[in-house]
Amino acid sequence: MARPIADAAADAVEAAAERDRVAFDTAVGRLAGFDVAQVGLLLGTVVRHALEEGHPDGLDSDDVRDTLTAVVRQAIEWVDAVDPQIVLLLLAGALGVLETDPDERPIKADVSARHAVLLVAHLVDPGGFPRRLERAARELAQNAE
Repeated sequence: MARPIADAAADAVEAAAERDRVAFDTAVGRLAGFDVAQVGLLLGTVVRHALEEGHPDGLDSDDVRDTLTAVVRQAIEWVDAVDPQIVLLLLAGALGVLETDPDERPIKADVSARHAVLLVAHLVDPGGFPRRLERAARELAQNAE
């Protein structure tokens, strides 16, 4: 895993947990400067792990709805431009159930990064995030071999 991506992600998740808008915007801006697919795959894997751990008997539509609602409600208290549709797309992507339309415009890197961090910050303890990030990176590296 690229250390700069990990550092930016950790800074963004910590800023989100503290609701530090300036630090959050700065860290999300750094994340948005990296390859959107790499960032999305890494953070999506963290999200999937957290959801699997939080729902060991399986995830149903109510669980997804509850997660979506909680993320959006928490975020709108301190972040501008929170889009529930983006959070839902990221959840679906993390769970491997998103079918993308090649003709559809991709989500902008900064929008994707912002919403992914808000989702991660809702699901994981910031103190344990670096460990989760390493786990996700190891899994992705193993699958790439």
